[in-house]
Amino acid sequence: MKHEFRYHLFGSIVLFVVISIFLVIFNISNLRLLSLALSLFLGSFFLDIDHFIFWFFLKPNLEESRLARLAIQKRDVKAVYRLLKASHRTHQNLIFHHYFFQVILVLFTIFILTSTDNFLVASFLIALNLHLIIDEVIDYIYDPKILQKWLFAREANQLPIKFLNRYIFVFVIFFIIFLFLLIKSQI
Repeated sequence: MKHEFRYHLFGSIVLFVVISIFLVIFNISNLRLLSLALSLFLGSFFLDIDHFIFWFFLKPNLEESRLARLAIQKRDVKAVYRLLKASHRTHQNLIFHHYFFQVILVLFTIFILTSTDNFLVASFLIALNLHLIIDEVIDYIYDPKILQKWLFAREANQLPIKFLNRYIFVFVIFFIIFLFLLIKSQI
């Protein structure tokens, strides 16, 4: 889990640098840079609330859910982090880490990027897309079966493992298009 947080943070930093270069070249205000940093940081970790939804609403009777509630009541952030680190790979029936959510997120991102110039919301949505792509790539490299289980949870028919790389590739292409649209909207 520690490495995944590191990958999300690193991805956000790289994304911030790339977008900032364009914003600085075209003399965009410093307020935009601040809102970009904030939205990328929040978007990088926002989808991990899935695990809390899992503990509190989807599977509240599990022992790990009880431990999570206890650690949160005690405001023990380290204990929550350790529990999340130890159990996150077993959380395969999540709301936001699912192919259906990813498709809706892509459609919503397209809508926002093409219909409004709200930079904060657009960069937040791009960070959410990046979060899912990073999770998919890490689990594809680590164990494609785990990726298949959480990405297509609650589905009788799942995408075969041999096509998961193509699935990820399609969403990486969307992500690149989103970056282009975001930068183009600010020029």
